[in-house]
Amino acid sequence: MSDPRLENATSADAERLLAFLFEHARNPWNYLPEEPLREHFAGLAEGKVEALMAWVDGELAGFVSFQTSRYFARYQPAESRDRPHGYISETAVHPGYAGKGLGSLLLGAAVRRLEGRGVDAVFIDRHEENAASAGMMRKAGFVAVDTYADPDRRPEGSGRTTVCVYRLA
Repeated sequence: MSDPRLENATSADAERLLAFLFEHARNPWNYLPEEPLREHFAGLAEGKVEALMAWVDGELAGFVSFQTSRYFARYQPAESRDRPHGYISETAVHPGYAGKGLGSLLLGAAVRRLEGRGVDAVFIDRHEENAASAGMMRKAGFVAVDTYADPDRRPEGSGRTTVCVYRLA
């Protein structure tokens, strides 16, 4: 694999990212509801969401989308609960590049970008049994902090979500 070139996504890329996600990330472990995802990617135009695309030999090989949030404040130390933290919402890698470090490269780039926004922690979540995502997150330095029943989002397997964090401070 040639070295990937990372590029900022813009609102013009929203449909491409959504199509890529649906084509390459649909599996029993991933929760991918279309309307909330459309709203998420609409955040690119509003500056609420950022995304980085990885290009290899002129082909979109993967992407990561992220933002600041307060979704996971309960996992923050008391002194940090009132401040925003980072949240990585979506990461997708073309199957031809899976297992080659591209996913963890994208996660690391998102962490660095969020660190530049002044957050002290970055969160991500996955299905408890999604071994590929677990490995990618672990390789990027994320550690699991909680696993809980989440049958609405995780109807397959254990029905549980695992929350992971990358602490910057």
